[in-house]
Amino acid sequence: MSAVAEHEAEYDDDSVRFLEIMWGEGYLSPGGPDEVARILAGTDLAGKAVLDFGCGSGGVALHLARTFSPAAVTGYDVEMPLIEKARRRAERAGQADRVDFVHAAPGDVPFADASFDLVFSKDAMLHVPDKDWLFGEIFRVLKPGGLFLASDWLMSHDGPPSADMVAYLDAEGLSFNMRSPQFYASAMQRAGFEAVRTVNRNPWYREVARGELERLRGELYEKAVASVGAALVDRNIATWRAMQKVLDSGEHCPTHLSAHKPEAG
Repeated sequence: MSAVAEHEAEYDDDSVRFLEIMWGEGYLSPGGPDEVARILAGTDLAGKAVLDFGCGSGGVALHLARTFSPAAVTGYDVEMPLIEKARRRAERAGQADRVDFVHAAPGDVPFADASFDLVFSKDAMLHVPDKDWLFGEIFRVLKPGGLFLASDWLMSHDGPPSADMVAYLDAEGLSFNMRSPQFYASAMQRAGFEAVRTVNRNPWYREVARGELERLRGELYEKAVASVGAALVDRNIATWRAMQKVLDSGEHCPTHLSAHKPEAG
């Protein structure tokens, strides 16, 4: 049964170019390779089969392949334009034989049971409304003993969002389905995961975002305008301002997630 009836692409060319100006080539969320390394801290990927769930335009998957010596990396996303960008990026980087990018419409994740040693995701799962379906699918495609590591944009509670959060979500204009760390942990446990852990990254990102806004209003402004136009840049400045309010209040809490599939799972 599909978790999402239909999907419309949310990240057009201008949006992707803008986000990559902010966060680095191939990255549609903050922190770049350093944040990926923090999520993976202490994890040995050598010889492992890795799935990048919600791979976007491919920067993370290519970084994993170049840096951590996995046996194979597969990037999966529901937006075909992003997959096409990722494939072109892999070709340019000479990595097309090491990283496979797969597109499928929202619904069952298009991989066999027990296909991967690690499922990784970087700030993509908030687009999926049904978290029980989401973690059930991640659990399914992991091998017994496999590891799930991710970051995602969460909300500090599961009640009605504050007026500031509503304003921020309206400014984003994307399909953000934010739930609390407690909700995510419970959903992972219901899926069968063990050793579930969440780490609130709000203290890190609220300061990083403040610097991003300063750069966007200053040194990056003309570059961004030349690439995507003043209207989009000014709209994103308003979005960053709205985001800063819910970061400062703690209601917006980017979070690291980790869990294991039992050996007998």
